[in-house]
Amino acid sequence: MYIRHVHHRLIRLLSFAVFALPLGLAAQEREQTPEPAQDFVKELVGRLDLEKYKATIKGLAVFGDRRQGTDRNRAAIDWIEAQLKSYGCLTERLKYEYNARPQETAPASPATPTPSVIPSGEVRRGVGGSRYRGITRPTGVNTDPNRQPDARLRELNMQPSTPGPREEVYCTKVGSTRPYEMYIVAAHMDGQGWGEAANDDASGTALVMELARIFSMPDVQTDRSIRFALWNNEETGLNGAVAYVAQREALQGKEFPAGSGKFPEPTWLGMIQHDMMLWDHGMPRADGTWNPEQRPEADVNIEFQSTAKFADEAMKLGFFFRDANEKYASDYPAAVGSHMTNTDSTPFMNKVPAISLRENERGMHTGAGWNPTWHQPLDVFSFFSDKDFRLGLNAAQTTLGAIGQLTGARLKK
Repeated sequence: MYIRHVHHRLIRLLSFAVFALPLGLAAQEREQTPEPAQDFVKELVGRLDLEKYKATIKGLAVFGDRRQGTDRNRAAIDWIEAQLKSYGCLTERLKYEYNARPQETAPASPATPTPSVIPSGEVRRGVGGSRYRGITRPTGVNTDPNRQPDARLRELNMQPSTPGPREEVYCTKVGSTRPYEMYIVAAHMDGQGWGEAANDDASGTALVMELARIFSMPDVQTDRSIRFALWNNEETGLNGAVAYVAQREALQGKEFPAGSGKFPEPTWLGMIQHDMMLWDHGMPRADGTWNPEQRPEADVNIEFQSTAKFADEAMKLGFFFRDANEKYASDYPAAVGSHMTNTDSTPFMNKVPAISLRENERGMHTGAGWNPTWHQPLDVFSFFSDKDFRLGLNAAQTTLGAIGQLTGARLKK
């Protein structure tokens, strides 16, 4: 019996050793394998919040369509600047003159039998690339205040635009090691059409403001600088962005005062525009109505212009943003297209790699009438669902993820 007892003890000891050996090796391997690097950008993306994004859009909608050259436009600029300052982002204003064309100096009078829609839209009509197959609708700018059923909003938007001085606001996150290099992240804050310009372009403006809020947090550092610009006068022909290029291009990379380590206009590395972020419900139905839900193929469209001087570099930037979408966006994928047009990145595209993010292809979808809110009284905050707002949030996740990587974003220890 003693021999049998010893035998059983020996078996138990050997069994323990057999099982303990791999466990000990695994623990040793864990000690030798370094922990994965902390993904600071993922942490920053996680600070984006749907309700905060919606609240910023709603705050902009308070000012109606924010049409350039009006008191409501100027009040909205003041509000935007106050928000940026509250985030701790260093704000500045750019001033320029705009002399409106005669037809822009006053809205259509209810007593005047003028057309309610001015044709506006750009669709390529090539044999191979035309989108006039399927269902399309005419697009345009609503100029008839009576098409806005909300009397309060109709009254708010009644003041006409007048020519004269203009202003737009921007703020800057200064880089800690390469402050002389900069990415421009932008949207336009003005609108038209007798709505609230909630989609065009409070959705893009709020996106840029949310990124400014997060990058300006006291525990966030970036190697390179980031400029958050909210253009004015986009609807009249990109005049605010054109004025910025005209005034600031020659200042790039120049230290002022000399020896100060300050760069009023860091060298442009890339320009990223955001213009209409919420609506991707597909083409209109045959009866003229729209699908109330986002289409299954809804995505964030990233566009560059294939004819631009920096087309190759812009294409690479676009695909970098698509990769960031795959890594950081929560719901919607991204697609890259080569026909960027009619947006504030256009004045930059022959000077720096420039891309735009939006809800639809600008030329193929928006121009073919895929969006019933574009320059229309329907463009009000209450028209959009949380799925719509989440599409805009995914665009914010995409841009924050890409810009965070490009600027070397990290959290202070």
